[in-house]
Amino acid sequence: MIVDSENAFMLANGSLYVSRFQRVRGDGSSDEGEYDCMAQNHYGLVVSRKAKIQAATMSDFHIHPQNAVVEEGGVARFQCQIHGLPEPVILWHKNSMPVNTDNERYTLLPKGVLQITGLRAEDSGIFHCVATNIANVKFSREARLTVSGSHSTVYKDPMILVGPENLTLTVHQTAVLECIATGNPRPIVSWSRLDGRPIGVEGIQVLGTGNLMISDLTVQHSGIYVCAANKPGTRVRRTAQGSLVVQAPAEFVQHPQSISRPVGTTAIFTCVAQGEPPPQITWLRNGQILETSDHIKLKNNNSTLSIYGINQADEAIYQCLAENSAGSTQASARLTVLWADGLPSPPQGVRAETVSATTIQVSWEKPLQNTKEIIGYVLHIRKAADPVEMEYQEAVSKSTFQQLVTDLEPSTSYSFYIKAYTSRGASKASEVTVVSTLGEVPAMPSLFIKVINSTTVQATWEPSIKLGQHEGFKLYYRKVHLSQYTGPVLLASNVTAYNITHLDASVVYEVKLLAYNQHGDGNSTVRFVSLRETVERTVLNPPCDCMKDEQNNKTSTTGIIIGIHIGVTCIIFCILFLMFGYRGRLLMCKNVQEQLSTPQIPRSQRSATGLVLNGATRRDRDDRDLNGKQLDMNELERLFPTSPSQEQQEKGIMSAHSLSAPHDETQISTLPLDEFSIIEEQPDPLPEYPHGSSPAALAPDHGPANEG
Repeated sequence: MIVDSENAFMLANGSLYVSRFQRVRGDGSSDEGEYDCMAQNHYGLVVSRKAKIQAATMSDFHIHPQNAVVEEGGVARFQCQIHGLPEPVILWHKNSMPVNTDNERYTLLPKGVLQITGLRAEDSGIFHCVATNIANVKFSREARLTVSGSHSTVYKDPMILVGPENLTLTVHQTAVLECIATGNPRPIVSWSRLDGRPIGVEGIQVLGTGNLMISDLTVQHSGIYVCAANKPGTRVRRTAQGSLVVQAPAEFVQHPQSISRPVGTTAIFTCVAQGEPPPQITWLRNGQILETSDHIKLKNNNSTLSIYGINQADEAIYQCLAENSAGSTQASARLTVLWADGLPSPPQGVRAETVSATTIQVSWEKPLQNTKEIIGYVLHIRKAADPVEMEYQEAVSKSTFQQLVTDLEPSTSYSFYIKAYTSRGASKASEVTVVSTLGEVPAMPSLFIKVINSTTVQATWEPSIKLGQHEGFKLYYRKVHLSQYTGPVLLASNVTAYNITHLDASVVYEVKLLAYNQHGDGNSTVRFVSLRETVERTVLNPPCDCMKDEQNNKTSTTGIIIGIHIGVTCIIFCILFLMFGYRGRLLMCKNVQEQLSTPQIPRSQRSATGLVLNGATRRDRDDRDLNGKQLDMNELERLFPTSPSQEQQEKGIMSAHSLSAPHDETQISTLPLDEFSIIEEQPDPLPEYPHGSSPAALAPDHGPANEG
């Protein structure tokens, strides 16, 4: 705070007047620095943008012009450089007289450079520069220019004596990029941008023989500029480059707007600023830097201010300050908190009870005061570990005092509170209650059974990514006619296979797998498997005699061809008899056709593949669909009676299965039975085959059936 004194005091209109500005006072203080003003009334307080005050100064010259001897027709360059506030104006003198700027061969650049092109003998002399600002006037040392000899006609490659410097300026200023080149003949100087974008023509000017001046800079002028010196009529060239950075002070694209909000709701202020470099945004509350908390959050690089669950203490003036190295700006907005008399008091007795791993029951009682105008309640829900802005709400009717909150995450803590709403606003929030959902057991694993040999099967399952959190697996197995399981076999969570050995090949086994964690066992997956097929296949399928099989194939093919010829001949004879009116011959033809029809393949020569329940091949299912029949177990037993031992064993399988694990969700795998074939009687003596198939195609495949 600045206290009124003889040197500095505030005027009636609020301005600050400093009568004797001093850089350093006797007590060590200084009038230099950043100033801002503050205004306040009963609504709040605002602070202005900053203004920097500096004392005018001028340093000594740190670059002086140097003596030069140059051939006639060449180029001379003198430079002096000095720092000061404000920026000094530099003028040149020749032989103690101001340089004639009307001479087009003389070019004065703003940063203290004098260029003389096409030198002549009369250009010789003594040069110095003069720097002036409100703080001082200073003179550089003198330098002598000597022009020697006459204009040379000897060829010289182009050469750039001085290229452009790297510059950092602010928008609306003027940039001068210097480029001075020599050579014989005189080179042609051109400019381009390294990124290939055009330089443009508006505000562009060439000073002297090759200097580029850009007036009224914008951010789009930033880039790397390339100066090229070309020998006329050739591609011989030399280049130099320098970067131009144009800064822009911060300015607002979107100002924060004053708003009015009821108690308990959310207030959001948005402040978007641009500039080069990108500005930093700071928020103030009644002139003090705003501190974030559980209910005050800043997002999107501080461009969005959110105040959750506002109360009367949040009513204030909020300011957005945008600042970068080129300048600063500020904007303000007011938050008015609406509070109506006679609103309900907070709901009472809020309770939350866990129902399941994903469900919580929340209940409450009506407020104690002002309940007549209540139009409903709003339940506020949030994960206890989440920030306030992640909260969501569920609306409840005014006659309901409980809500079942679903779709929650297992083993997670949630916070709840209630507000009562009227047409004029909401009550204050009730007390917050926190409760956790139950843990969740793992999902069912996918189980597959593969027969390894007559005494061993392999249980495999998919990796447990989709099972949820689990500690491992439990594996059980038993003979289906027994009630006692072997197991559990405990397996780690990263195990995906297990071999079950020393099994009896004459019975069917039930294999059960489940995943477990600290919350209990998940539902199990059950598979049935029989090893009998492996033994029978070894007996029924001796090693193949390739020569004999080949001979049988040839015989079979020959029989089919002969049968086709006989059938065609029979049809021709029938047509001839019809043409000559011998209808009585039809009966003979039919008898001949019945005698010459394709013989049935003996059962002993058929493929020995067993029927698989719940795992039949697609062709088998299609055949059943075509016949329009669904065969159940009773019909199979009626059509294909088995031995008493086998029938009793199979009944034991079914009864054991029906009694085992009645509450498990099971997925039944394939169960191989004894081999059998199905021969259906057709009313037509000629067999009918599905379109595109042959008699051989209806015989079951003789492939391995060792996977459960």
